[in-house]
Amino acid sequence: MTDDQTPWMRLLRELFGDDAESALEELERMGMDPAALAQASGMLSNPAMMDHVLGQIRSLVAQSQGEDVNWQLAHDVARGVAAQGGDPTVTAHVAAEHRAAVSRAELWLDAATDFDPSGREPRVWSRAEWIEATLPTWRVLAGPVATSVSQALSGVLRSEDGGPGLGAESSALVGSVSPTVCGMHVGQAAGEMARDAFGATDLGFPLLAEPRVVLVPSAIDAFAEGLGIPEDEVRAYIALREAAHVRLFSAVQWLPGHLHTLIEKYAAGISIDVEALDDAVRDVGFEEPTKLQEALTRGIFASHHSEEQRETLESIETLLALIEGWVQEITVRAAAPHLPSIGALREMMQRRRATGGPAEDAFATLLGLELRPRRMRDAAALWSRLTLEAGPEGRDRVWSHPDVLPGSEALDDPQAWVARWLGGAEEDDVDRALEALLAGGLGDEQTTSTGEDGDADRGPSSASDEGSDGDTPRE
Repeated sequence: MTDDQTPWMRLLRELFGDDAESALEELERMGMDPAALAQASGMLSNPAMMDHVLGQIRSLVAQSQGEDVNWQLAHDVARGVAAQGGDPTVTAHVAAEHRAAVSRAELWLDAATDFDPSGREPRVWSRAEWIEATLPTWRVLAGPVATSVSQALSGVLRSEDGGPGLGAESSALVGSVSPTVCGMHVGQAAGEMARDAFGATDLGFPLLAEPRVVLVPSAIDAFAEGLGIPEDEVRAYIALREAAHVRLFSAVQWLPGHLHTLIEKYAAGISIDVEALDDAVRDVGFEEPTKLQEALTRGIFASHHSEEQRETLESIETLLALIEGWVQEITVRAAAPHLPSIGALREMMQRRRATGGPAEDAFATLLGLELRPRRMRDAAALWSRLTLEAGPEGRDRVWSHPDVLPGSEALDDPQAWVARWLGGAEEDDVDRALEALLAGGLGDEQTTSTGEDGDADRGPSSASDEGSDGDTPRE
């Protein structure tokens, strides 16, 4: 049988048409042996498998045409990763248990905050349902960075092509590698997050378009294993935290959009370390998209940040700490009369949030951004002090406007900030900011307000977190 008649050559002709010989030379130049790969895969003796492989390749090429990221593949990979180890459908009994936990949580929260529940029916989801509901948010937040990575990767791959020129069909196949790899990358990260998420607010910001309490029983059960705490207490605690987040995002309507805008602003300034990306490609080649996708986790984001990015990152970290601290304060006060294990549960959650987990790690691989509230203990101390001094209404009034939220220096000395707040300066700032907003006096360029003492207000965008101490929260 001549080379032209071998099954693997017929496969190449199916893929590359008249460019099969050039494609073969290029593949061999990169160290690939199509005959050996076809033999190892069993395609030579199984025509049905060969047809399936061809169909998959054609589908990838078609999906990637005109796209920098293969979002359909991202969806499929995310579903596959989330289903690893099993992803059973939520039964009616399990759903009823978790909805009951949410109902109890809402009653307990009524005693801890005047913020009202969202009024939307809670959802109890499998991991697959979580993927379907949250992937649109990941596409918005991670899409611009994924596109930048894809374009940079495409440039690197084409620069690696020093062999014979390829025709239209083979060029389309090579051109589909970058969107395919980036689609796999986003899907892998989203799938890892789905395996770890308790609900839709784990990372400190909402993943749904509208505030709604969501629980994922499989993740809650996995967290409860080995804690030595009754499962119903763990379930109640997670429901409390999720419901507290949702109350905050529902009552403080500017907050979700403000946080998303900060994250998008940070992501827009990310640059790709092309040299690191080129090294990754040289290490693994591009004949194995899975290995190339794994290589994207090896520090391909440029390590330097602009001054604007550093300020934005500081704003994100401070705002996440304030959100997490408020939720912790509300949750502990709501749970104290009902959950004997609240102390142990709080400590476990603080440790989880401080060190990060698969969800945080996956998000970091997408954006080079660690969503860890580094100063959450300081923020919790501030909210606790404010509750004692001003009561729940006075505490929650701090969320009236973003420009008057405590900044990072307030977390250095929560007691002093609370004293200033109760002294009236910050309340005056709130009134002035709201009046100016209603009068159309707050332009896009205005991010700080000036108090009576002449000091710029310490909003998140002007914060300077000199006390940040890395991944471990300050005690």
